[in-house]
Amino acid sequence: MKYNLRKIMLKAWKTFRKTKEISFAEALHRAWLSAKAEEVNEKRIQQSKAAAGIAEEVNTWAGWKQKGFEVMHGAKALFNCSLIWGSKGDGAIYKASFFGASQVHTVTE
Repeated sequence: MKYNLRKIMLKAWKTFRKTKEISFAEALHRAWLSAKAEEVNEKRIQQSKAAAGIAEEVNTWAGWKQKGFEVMHGAKALFNCSLIWGSKGDGAIYKASFFGASQVHTVTE
């Protein structure tokens, strides 16, 4: 797998500047861990999506919000998946809930 080194370095510098109590080496370690986790996380999402029999586009609540959508009130997640969180540097596992495109609407001001 080829990694986008520019993206990794930018993430390392952003983390280093934001978090004053860590060294740049630690920030770079966290950026690499996040980059390596992306591939694993994508495979886990696709496997969970296939196991649940979902064909529509899915994303997390925060992912939909970044795209300018809002999950409808009372919507239940279509499936859950365990993902790696590399930004803390420990490779912790967390459980993410995914919502479908049919469960969101555009944000109105």
